[in-house]
Amino acid sequence: MSQAIHSQTGWPAPAKLNLFLHITGRRADGYHLLQSVFQFLDYGDELRFTVREDSTIRRTSELSGVRPEQDLVVRAARLLQDRTGTQAGVDIHVSKKLPMGGGLGGGSSNAATTLVALNQLWGCGLDIDSLAGMGLQLGADVPVFVRGEAAWAEGVGENLTPVTLPEPWYVVLIPPVTISTAEVFSDPQLIRDCPPITIRDFLSGAGDNICEPLVRNRYPEVAAALNALAEYAPSRMTGTGACVFAAFEHEQTARAAWNSLQQHWQGFVAQGRNRSPLYKS
Repeated sequence: MSQAIHSQTGWPAPAKLNLFLHITGRRADGYHLLQSVFQFLDYGDELRFTVREDSTIRRTSELSGVRPEQDLVVRAARLLQDRTGTQAGVDIHVSKKLPMGGGLGGGSSNAATTLVALNQLWGCGLDIDSLAGMGLQLGADVPVFVRGEAAWAEGVGENLTPVTLPEPWYVVLIPPVTISTAEVFSDPQLIRDCPPITIRDFLSGAGDNICEPLVRNRYPEVAAALNALAEYAPSRMTGTGACVFAAFEHEQTARAAWNSLQQHWQGFVAQGRNRSPLYKS
């Protein structure tokens, strides 16, 4: 039986918010061209890795509806193993807080944390650009989590420009629905020709979530969450949903709003972060 040769606990896989989301076009291969801004939250999943002497890669935690071979953490570990030729393996335990299909990037963040952690624990020595490139093979949102900086995103989400943003407190509501990004992006009613804007435009207040009207109409639970949160501050959906958020300047006002909302909603309060909690300051 294999014995662990290294154990590490507490690797964060933080949530992200899309502070706006525009679709500016579509490539010949069907991928949508986006503009968005990603900011991290000091809230998310936690991964634990136990390095093995053999080459076995195993997820040791249960995740409803996701078979281990489909899980992005397993796929990320195998990709890194194949790319570097390491003979080591790993047991991966994922403690989930982030909902699936919520627009908070949980699966992508888990994959990025796996790449970053195992690059260190396996002693692979890859640089951040190499890891981000590998992450893009797993999903368009993975590179921003690998790089760990709040970013202006273009292309399919892989062209990233670091940005410095205010770090407000957010109330995030989790409606009781799961939304498929592929389903939203394939909807014929989705607007796909937003005029491009600039970072300066965004910082001056421009930018909406172009997916929000469509999701509102199809998912009354999301519409109800947006309306409930809007009683306290301007609300917006993140990504293709289902989670919605509102920003507050002070923690006290955010928690006061949440204290009222939590009687009827699942959710949490977290602070925005321009540097991912995956990376120590």
